[in-house]
Amino acid sequence: MPKAIIAMSGGVDSSVAAFLAKQQGFDIIGVTLRLHNENNIEQEQSCCTSQDILDAKAVCDKLGIEHRVVDFESDFKKYVIDRFVESYISGGTPNPCVDCNRFIKFSKLISMAREEGFDYVVTGHYARVAYDEATGRYLLKKGLNEDKDQSYVLYSLTQDILSCLKLPLGELSKAQVREIAQQYGFINADKKDSQDICFVSDGKYSDFIIDYTKRSFPDGDFVDLNGNVLGTHKGIIRYTIGQRRGLNLSLPQSMYVCKKDVDTNTVTLCLDNELYSCELIADDVNLISIKELKEPIKLEAKVRYKHTQAQATLYPYEEDKIKLVFDLPVRAITKGQAVVMYDGDVVVGGATII
Repeated sequence: MPKAIIAMSGGVDSSVAAFLAKQQGFDIIGVTLRLHNENNIEQEQSCCTSQDILDAKAVCDKLGIEHRVVDFESDFKKYVIDRFVESYISGGTPNPCVDCNRFIKFSKLISMAREEGFDYVVTGHYARVAYDEATGRYLLKKGLNEDKDQSYVLYSLTQDILSCLKLPLGELSKAQVREIAQQYGFINADKKDSQDICFVSDGKYSDFIIDYTKRSFPDGDFVDLNGNVLGTHKGIIRYTIGQRRGLNLSLPQSMYVCKKDVDTNTVTLCLDNELYSCELIADDVNLISIKELKEPIKLEAKVRYKHTQAQATLYPYEEDKIKLVFDLPVRAITKGQAVVMYDGDVVVGGATII
């Protein structure tokens, strides 16, 4: 009987994934990761809280499987929170969920599984894993339910991780998952999905960064594309590309953040039509469906989680970088966000926009 570790967040998705894995004949244990000190962040739609741990244990008890809590707080601080803060300070807008999947959830659980003789790791993500016999590569594919597809935040998964990963929810809808949880009386069957960033209590990223770093971020100038001063901003970390609300300016027409310059402490504003561009450069590249990029290829790409995929051409660039040229201009390409490339429902790979 194959053995598997189930990543148990305390939510309904991982609970149903555990149930399905057991049904499929896996010998399983549930593992909940303690990632941060929850003081001042306990909230209804966060994750990784003490209540989540209790919910995960309750489901494991109902399934008759062992439940463990593993402390990765120091690693989470180093690889997720610190990277999040540094990206904002350097003018980027990061996606910490990508880093959490990359450096913590999958890498740590795979290591733990191998050390203890488990064959697989199972999670409740809405995506699919397949094997391409023609290329000899494992593929990451979209979940069949487009509304819940999470392949975007999983683009950093390697061939090594994909080879021992099971994603039981890849062909299900959220409604089907909740129905299964209700049918079997799981305590979290109607639990709300976690929202926003788990270590930021109220969505105010700038306040978190100021408190975390004990630094102040001085006011500076809002300028237009010609360098004309339009007003005063309240610290460069408070803004992101494409932002319109919260500028607190009286302007003759709506303007949006299109650039942040840390060196000059200026935030550049532009009109909506000036937010569009066709090209980006990205580094920290992870390719999945192909081993290497030798020549340009046509594909589709998205530059943030909720972005609609757009036709583009992927080019090799300088060492360890890629260049992406879209057929049509794309709105608000943002430094620090992930760009993820697709061939149909297959993830070609992804990278961090620089």
